[in-house]
Amino acid sequence: MSIEHHHPDDPRTVAALVDARADDRGEATYLVSTETGRTLGFAALRSSCRRIGALLDRHGVGRGENVAIVMPNGSATVRLLLGAMYSGRAVVPVNLLSQPEQMRYVLDHAGCRLIFASPDWAPRLRETLAGSDPAPRIVEVAPEADVVPGEPDEPGGQAATRGADAQPAEVSPGDLALLMYTSGTTGKPKGVMLTHANLAANAHAISREHRLGPADRVAAVLPLYHINAFAVTMLAPLAHGGSLAISPRFSAARFWPMVAEHRCTWINVVPTIISYLLEGDAPSRAQLSAIRFCRSASAALPPEHHRAFEAKFGIGIVETMGLTETVAPAFSNPIDAAERRVGSVGRPSGCEARIVDEHGATLPDGETGEILIRGPQVTCGYYRNPDATRSAFLHGWLRTGDLGRRDADGFFYVTGRIKELIIKGGENIAPREIDEVLLRHPAVVDAAAVGMPDRHYGQEILACVIVRDDRRAASPRDEDALREELRAFCATHLGRYKTPKEIRFVDELPRGPSGKVQRLKLLEPS
Repeated sequence: MSIEHHHPDDPRTVAALVDARADDRGEATYLVSTETGRTLGFAALRSSCRRIGALLDRHGVGRGENVAIVMPNGSATVRLLLGAMYSGRAVVPVNLLSQPEQMRYVLDHAGCRLIFASPDWAPRLRETLAGSDPAPRIVEVAPEADVVPGEPDEPGGQAATRGADAQPAEVSPGDLALLMYTSGTTGKPKGVMLTHANLAANAHAISREHRLGPADRVAAVLPLYHINAFAVTMLAPLAHGGSLAISPRFSAARFWPMVAEHRCTWINVVPTIISYLLEGDAPSRAQLSAIRFCRSASAALPPEHHRAFEAKFGIGIVETMGLTETVAPAFSNPIDAAERRVGSVGRPSGCEARIVDEHGATLPDGETGEILIRGPQVTCGYYRNPDATRSAFLHGWLRTGDLGRRDADGFFYVTGRIKELIIKGGENIAPREIDEVLLRHPAVVDAAAVGMPDRHYGQEILACVIVRDDRRAASPRDEDALREELRAFCATHLGRYKTPKEIRFVDELPRGPSGKVQRLKLLEPS
């Protein structure tokens, strides 16, 4: 399969994308805040990017250094992310669902000397990072702020008026633009390195795949610390000249009114959101008539939810799939409804893909093996982690860890995961992280977590636990009390999101010949 989406004239850096749109779409709206109603045009975005660059210069953050953003969605969040990349820095958007120790690890591993944090996060960060040497500088910024503290009034004097010529010479396609940390099966997050060329390639591929243009506006409700929102809702409009209506978070009650009020033409969601929307009321078809399609990503969409959503709302779903390592989508169903395949993640989008056996040999259509990907949006590896980088590639192809098959028409179907990562609502959770917390409880001898199917989140967390003889429950009431004690313990150390929904007491855990727990067997009926 050839890489058919790459055009030689495409801008190949984030800076070039911003400049191109400022030149040809100057006064047109790039962003509208659903909270405040304020808009940001493309020319104003370029001015903002230059001011953010000047601000980073003042803070002593050099070109090529990493800058962390610990903020929920908002217009200021977008301006900081794009401004840092535009001016030759790499951004580290920190997952707000991380526990303090994980957040500390990410900020330390990325070597961030400067952190932009929202007012509710700044005090927590100071506490989390107490004792760090050197201590990073934390700048408080409200997500919807018009001005970042210390941001200069002028975008940089004469250089700001020279149009595209003012693109920073230091930014080149191969420069690191984004460090996005993703949970791995080891529990230690890995920093996925994505260059300007990676980001630009997929911004163009997304735009062409979905036939997006200047008249299109996306409802942006997914968090920007996820690659899906970062690439699809923030960067793709810079490629096709469209716009985004950005909301701080998803709200089932406010979703459709917001989409209608801001005249969105497409929505970008995850299966969890589709599940919640199915439980609510459907607005009139007239209110939804402007929406061309719904794009679903991040986890497999159950076919029954797919069909139910299309029947209830009259909006076709384009199912896609990708990884942080591929700047979100690597597969997409066609935009033409008649060509889509329910249950398939689609065909390769802007890249090549193949199915291989355990030796790396390509398998014929219809046979199940591991999905490999190669293309301009694929990461070059993991930050300061050469071992993980080596093991992620096979003969230059990225190993996805997903099992799947391809049909004779080139559509791919995902059948399972080699890696036993739990994906809850599009959020990656390492099972081992949960195991280790449970093992710290004095009643627990052994424990293993696994993802179990859930109609809202795609997966929920099941933990199978072996308890000490002296803590074995004498009655169902005692068993329920211990279960609640363990859940409370997990909530304290992991947060509610990563706390197992179900805790099952077992006498032994299934293990393979090497002694490794075979997690998927935990889901089999006993």
